[in-house]
Amino acid sequence: MNNEVLDPHLTAKIVSSYVRHHTVGANQVSDVITSVHGALTQLGRPIQPEEVRTPAVSVRRSVHHDYVICLDCGYRGKTLRRHIATRHGLSRDDYLKRWGLKREHRLTAPAYSEQRSITAKALGLGRKPSIKGAKPAVTATSVSTDADRKSEAKSTRRRSTPSAAKSADGAKGAAPRSTRKRPPRSRVARRENNPSLVERT
Repeated sequence: MNNEVLDPHLTAKIVSSYVRHHTVGANQVSDVITSVHGALTQLGRPIQPEEVRTPAVSVRRSVHHDYVICLDCGYRGKTLRRHIATRHGLSRDDYLKRWGLKREHRLTAPAYSEQRSITAKALGLGRKPSIKGAKPAVTATSVSTDADRKSEAKSTRRRSTPSAAKSADGAKGAAPRSTRKRPPRSRVARRENNPSLVERT
């Protein structure tokens, strides 16, 4: 239907009938009028079919070991991220959505990915730098050895008897015996202590 022929009263009637039977806010009336007017202007026009896109190559043939192919224009390269952004103005998600591709679809050649991975490993990228004086990482082996040492210490404590511990403590705390010799007793003291010696004399 042409805009010049479209009667504005027809739009008003439709909107008023809609408002009577539906709850519409004051700020939503303009949206209803716009949508009704747009629907009326589209009456009588042929429906335009959606544009059917034909890929440059099939999806299966778009990924090779050494290169990948753009489905839009057939461009060949090691990677397509920069190409689809600069040439077609698409992000990765937009490109996948346009062609109905899965998230796992490769936009980089497998050989190129392997080469970059090898180069990164050779340069030591992705590894944590070693810090001088840093404590060694606790591993399962170190934990098990510490547990074994603690269990051995407990077993040796259990084997030792209380009497042995007391004797050891006594030996540690006892004072050393004196090596000093007693002076010899005189003959007078001997006689006083032994009356038989007095009678002989």
